[in-house]
Amino acid sequence: MQSPLQAATLLVTGSAGFIGSALVRHLVRTTAYHVVSLDALTYAGNLDSLTSVLDHPQHQFVHGDIGDAALVRELLERYQPVGLIHLAAESHVDRSIDAPALFLATNVHGTLTLLEESRRHWQRRRVAGGSFRFVHVSTDEVFGSLGAVDPPCTTATPYAPSSPYAASKAGADHLVRAWGHTYGLPVIVTTCSNNYWSVSVP
Repeated sequence: MQSPLQAATLLVTGSAGFIGSALVRHLVRTTAYHVVSLDALTYAGNLDSLTSVLDHPQHQFVHGDIGDAALVRELLERYQPVGLIHLAAESHVDRSIDAPALFLATNVHGTLTLLEESRRHWQRRRVAGGSFRFVHVSTDEVFGSLGAVDPPCTTATPYAPSSPYAASKAGADHLVRAWGHTYGLPVIVTTCSNNYWSVSVP
């Protein structure tokens, strides 16, 4: 069996959140990837959600902030991931109304930090013949609100964020696409809708 550092590695941010933890558990249980997960463990992160994989040999949890460039650089250099899946974000519309600066700091500046460190990492890997991809998980809220008779959004729908949260995520989306266009960084932006956890009731 390959050791974790011999297997291809993915760096997942926001790994202790609702979606991030589900992704990490899925990757560890169903793939051969070594997963390095990064989370600041704020109100939105719960380390208990990773309990089942915390000690798994394919998983390494790191407590830290995506805005910490030195830490991000260290993780990229140490683990040499083939991809970064970016789920870390301040979320919830009501919270963004009360503290918009916090949302801009994490969702915009934090994403910028990840992009810049990923760009350097990707350029080094490219010289050595390796590959890398930056996957940014956004939200459908960047498209604004729909009325009862409005058609559904598509990838061609113009951006119309209507809250500080949505605006901060839209700003992050634009940065990711700009780094893809300007620097050639291989990027993917997803705009999923609300996610739910279904529970069976006997």
